[in-house]
Amino acid sequence: MDKRRTETALKAGEDRAIFLGLSMMLCSVMMYFLLGITMVRSYAESVWTEETVCTVLNSTIMADINCSYNCGVDCWRSSKFPCLQVYVSVNASDRVALLSHNEDVLEKNSECFYVPKCQKEQTVMHTLIVDIGERLRAQQQVPCFHDPLERQEAVLLTQLYGRAAVFQSLFWPSCMLAGGLLIILMVKLTQYLSILCEQIGKISK
Repeated sequence: MDKRRTETALKAGEDRAIFLGLSMMLCSVMMYFLLGITMVRSYAESVWTEETVCTVLNSTIMADINCSYNCGVDCWRSSKFPCLQVYVSVNASDRVALLSHNEDVLEKNSECFYVPKCQKEQTVMHTLIVDIGERLRAQQQVPCFHDPLERQEAVLLTQLYGRAAVFQSLFWPSCMLAGGLLIILMVKLTQYLSILCEQIGKISK
């Protein structure tokens, strides 16, 4: 009786372990699918594929840009932030282009280097933009990404969908997939060794 109870408990534990492994693998496949239609697709469609060095030619604060911020449920108020325009010389192609912080900023406003989160205190946003402009002027040369085929005139300082971002986003699903597969393999190996021990025991008897 005790042996049967032990075998039943072991069988239930093995079933739970296999279910856990399969669940981890299923979750990782779903994460791969979601990342494939978002992060990986954006990386594949990106035209800013070549990294080079850009020389900052001019960093100027232009006219204020209107924005709106959330002040509660169904409440929006207007504010303003200064538009910082940064012109750079792309060393790889010797052309002059507008520099944008990343793809998201370029989509929101193609004329401004950075679009801060809109807020009530305009002085805070103004101070932030001024500080960014001073840092760029002090650096003079910055790493940047450009379109080697010149389909896009703008140049990016950083990439939202670069190789490093894609690797980081795929790392944890890969770990989960490997962990789930390892759990299933360990359970199957344990079952095989148990059957093998029983067969050896019967032969020795």
